[in-house]
Amino acid sequence: MLPRNLPFNRVSVVGLGYIGLPTAAILASTGVEVIGVDIRQSAVAAINAGRIHIYEPGLDFLVKRVVDAGLLRAVTTPEPADAFVIAVPTPFSEGPEQLTPEPDLSFIRAATESIAPVLKSGDLIILESTSPVGTTEKMSQWIQAARPDLRVPHPGGTVAADIHIAYCPERVLPGRVLEELVTNDRIIGGLSDACSAAAMGLYHLFVEGDCIVTDARTAELTKLTENAYRDVNIAFANEMALICDRLDIDVWELIRLANRHPRVRILNPGPGVGGHCIAVDPWFIVSSAPQQAKLIAQARAVNDSRPPYVVAQVEQAARAIDNPVIACLGLAFKPDIDDLRESPAMQVVKQLASKHCGTLLAVEPNIAALPAELNSLGVTLSPLDAALARADIAVILVDHKEFLDIDAKQLSGKAVIDTRGLVSRLTNNADVFRQNARVPGLIRDSV
Repeated sequence: MLPRNLPFNRVSVVGLGYIGLPTAAILASTGVEVIGVDIRQSAVAAINAGRIHIYEPGLDFLVKRVVDAGLLRAVTTPEPADAFVIAVPTPFSEGPEQLTPEPDLSFIRAATESIAPVLKSGDLIILESTSPVGTTEKMSQWIQAARPDLRVPHPGGTVAADIHIAYCPERVLPGRVLEELVTNDRIIGGLSDACSAAAMGLYHLFVEGDCIVTDARTAELTKLTENAYRDVNIAFANEMALICDRLDIDVWELIRLANRHPRVRILNPGPGVGGHCIAVDPWFIVSSAPQQAKLIAQARAVNDSRPPYVVAQVEQAARAIDNPVIACLGLAFKPDIDDLRESPAMQVVKQLASKHCGTLLAVEPNIAALPAELNSLGVTLSPLDAALARADIAVILVDHKEFLDIDAKQLSGKAVIDTRGLVSRLTNNADVFRQNARVPGLIRDSV
């Protein structure tokens, strides 16, 4: 039986982004002193003032409470602690000579080397960042190089180690992070049984779901597999949308009917796949086993082809209009969040701007200002009603809750490219539109 409680009086969370900050706040809410580490001074200052620099429902209240209670503070340089949780980005890198995008471990390595000077015997280090297989073992090597005075664990090693290292991937849904950090099962992969036991003790402080122990490499591939599974299923839906376009069939009606089969559950198509997980992590599998991961690679290709496809539909609609005003509804990678990472909606807007298709208005209710890259391309952030009043073409890229309140009469007389199947849910839709089924989601010729 693994111990349920170990003495973690102080925990450090390195990386205070969409996973790190909620994790730090949840840990602090258990009464543990938490030190958050981030290289962004603006984020550190905001947190220490009891504010948040990202959006997640309920996080603002929780951060303020634990900061006011003295249980959470943020710094830019790591300090000693009993446990360190690393939650930093793991992007991929692409180059002209690369056939497959490769994982970029520079953030993980920098975080690991930043905590090395303050490590002491008995400390626990947990990597939560989604990572290619073997990354946890590399962390052990990096620490050994930086701290040769400490004995580090190795897979299958028989020599007792001074510190514990484990991998435990986050597996939460943006918009429900605080709930799922507590209720979801966790996969814990230590470099040794002792490492797994130590990590189990930390997660039992706040996790109500099951904590399941395996080895580090299996835990790493488990997280990648979860996201690749989603990517493949989304690719199937997106490929069916292309087929429906070719065969003059309404893809939304097709999926609705097919899903009435008791063992069929097709996802909805969209403008692509975004976020820092599903759009990135499958490449980690492909880069590790390119000859074996052919279906996963093809799914990536299908999903990556969607933003240019949507752009082509907008261009088609714009050709019939002099100096068109194009309202792009949504920039985030999924509904009701402010996260723009790897967002297909962002890709669509950037490509439209670079092609000078018309005057571009971006509607994103979850951000206060456009990213600099869109500002530089001449895109304007606009309120929803004002954008729809001016637009000749409306491109629905994200089905934010605010967009569900649109009266379809606001779209009358416009060309509408609906990548989310939202129009069928709008008020008075049946009285306003007839759908051109040749282009899934493209609605023209309002009546």
